[in-house]
Amino acid sequence: MMITLTYRIETPSSVEAMAAKIASDQSTGTFVAVPGETEELKARVAARVLDIRHLPDTDFPTWPEVAPGHGPLRRADVDIAFPLDAIGTDLSALMTIAIGGVFSIKGMTGIRVVDMKLPAAFRSAHPGPQFGLPGTRRLTGVDDRPIIGTIVKPALGLRPKETAALVGELIQSGVDFIKDDEKLMSPAYSPLKERVEAIMPMILDHEQKTGKKVMYAFGISHADPDEMMRNHDLVLNAGGNCAVVNINSIGFGGMSFLRKRSGLVLHAHRNGWDVLTRDPGAGLDFRVYQQFWRLLGVDQFQINGIRVKYWEPDESFVQSFKAVSTPLFDMVDCLPVAGSGQWGGQAADTYQRTGRTTDLLYLCGGGIVSHPDGPAAGVRAVQQAWQAAVADIPLEEYARDHPELAASIAKFGDGKAA
Repeated sequence: MMITLTYRIETPSSVEAMAAKIASDQSTGTFVAVPGETEELKARVAARVLDIRHLPDTDFPTWPEVAPGHGPLRRADVDIAFPLDAIGTDLSALMTIAIGGVFSIKGMTGIRVVDMKLPAAFRSAHPGPQFGLPGTRRLTGVDDRPIIGTIVKPALGLRPKETAALVGELIQSGVDFIKDDEKLMSPAYSPLKERVEAIMPMILDHEQKTGKKVMYAFGISHADPDEMMRNHDLVLNAGGNCAVVNINSIGFGGMSFLRKRSGLVLHAHRNGWDVLTRDPGAGLDFRVYQQFWRLLGVDQFQINGIRVKYWEPDESFVQSFKAVSTPLFDMVDCLPVAGSGQWGGQAADTYQRTGRTTDLLYLCGGGIVSHPDGPAAGVRAVQQAWQAAVADIPLEEYARDHPELAASIAKFGDGKAA
């Protein structure tokens, strides 16, 4: 059984030679022949180059190992296979051998890991999502439309009572999902315990009266896995059902520790992914990155959206959505989460560019809470925008008979809904 990585190589020398060097350096080889590197050993655990697909040359290096104008830099997508015997199913070993070490190799002016294909052995070694898309739909009671969510704003600074006052208004608005901002964990002015004690009784009371339990995702991330589990237990014991997890901050080990003990829906925030991917000639493509976290067990994956307030272009979001929506073995489907500067104005494009699906959590911060007629009108406006999108009715036309949507267009039509 083989693990196959696809590397996008940029080099002033031979692509073929560089591909062979990666395969050698990242498996059995070193800078000089050593005793014990037998042909039998190589046949058993050495990586090997499977295919090279040449791309157009470039004159501009990703990394300044050569100056611009040095000459054409050769580019290619290279498939390299690593025997499962050489890595096993440990994700830290996979990251170290097939990804991490590759970036240290001399002779390249850029390298990006653009794809990864894993054998079925990884499925049995890792739990995958516990709730995912179907579990989130069941818990929110939303079956035939996007799950509509919002974020507590301001992101930082609100004390528990102030947060609870805002959440109380949001609960009454008809929203399906509310989350702590990823920057909010358990600061001195708003300890998690006090937030949970202030918010959960309102959610449970609303459920008792209406039958609808709004899903609230509390920020539980912590560098100490034991402390993170104590945060998890605070939420679970109070009747909560969801948590925000800053996956890059807690790491593979923290995520594995949490998932094996968790009773909550785990909402993954990928802050820090930009460090790995923002340069298009280097780093790690989301289609590779997301496989690690889905294997480890995230249920919901936040991936930005259309016309976001950050750097990411729309096509990157579309590719991220496709990646996280593609089945991974027979695991429970992960729920894609579109966010960042969203309001109803992006609904039609989101619907069209993601394959006309409503299987997503559509997350609006200011696009809901800053609606001129209040959060309840903000929720209705986003729901109306999605109704228009699914019916293929232009937004402005649908707004003629839907005042909440009309007011939203007037307020956010310039794209300022962050």
